[in-house]
Amino acid sequence: MKVGLQIPDFTTPDGPPRLGADLATVARTADEGGFEFIAVMDHFFQIRGVGAPEREMLEAYTTLGYLAACTSRAKLVTLVTGAVYRHPGVLAKIVTTLDVLSDGRAWLGIGAAWNEEESRGLGIPFPPVAERFERLEETLQICLQMWRGDESPYRGKHYHLDRPLNSPQSLSRPHPPIMIGGGGEKKTLRLVARYADACNLFAGRDEARKLEILRQHCETVGRDYDTIYKTAYYPFDTRKGAAQIVDELGALAELGFDAALGAVAGVWDVTPLELIGSEIIPAVADF
Repeated sequence: MKVGLQIPDFTTPDGPPRLGADLATVARTADEGGFEFIAVMDHFFQIRGVGAPEREMLEAYTTLGYLAACTSRAKLVTLVTGAVYRHPGVLAKIVTTLDVLSDGRAWLGIGAAWNEEESRGLGIPFPPVAERFERLEETLQICLQMWRGDESPYRGKHYHLDRPLNSPQSLSRPHPPIMIGGGGEKKTLRLVARYADACNLFAGRDEARKLEILRQHCETVGRDYDTIYKTAYYPFDTRKGAAQIVDELGALAELGFDAALGAVAGVWDVTPLELIGSEIIPAVADF
């Protein structure tokens, strides 16, 4: 079982003037402590459940580029990119750039997007859910085509690309791993089975049944279920004690999850990160 850090909140004790330095400290602590992933959300406004929209929120890929320079081993990913926020050809270039500059550590985390408030607020087109999933699937097709080096025109329902050139090519081969986030049973998990290298489900939300449905989609499309890297979104609160966290991660591992990624309570203090690195990551390494 691997452990990953997601950083969802950029409202820090010392405010924006120290945010860059504080973020670098958090990332280096996680990287040196053995965290497998460092992730950020792909939002422009803060989301409900974390804080008011006015709270500080950094743009995801600029932040990951900065974190690439602050770290040396952790994989870098969004949980998850909103497919309608960037043109697919541009998104492929962004992730490729991150991959090249991080020495092959970029992943593409992606989903259909849900936050209409920030989209309307910033003037980003936000089509109905059915169209968002159509655009997500075309985005996956375009990214994979560009990472194959196939420059032939792409003609989809929503996107037309005359020459999807991608140079330099990604260092990760055959492409940066694709992680699709979400547990939608009819569309999201079907797309995981068809296109993705990894999935991300919320821990504690009927995840065993979701995995079984993913298995069924894999059977339908002729995909080996075991080739999909399974991750769970799991918030880390070290106040409950390392032993309980280890037990909970063990339960996820028994279900078939390969990694747990999530926010860490009190992360700006970095002490919780150090505890996870010293007591939890070694304890779950053989799960």
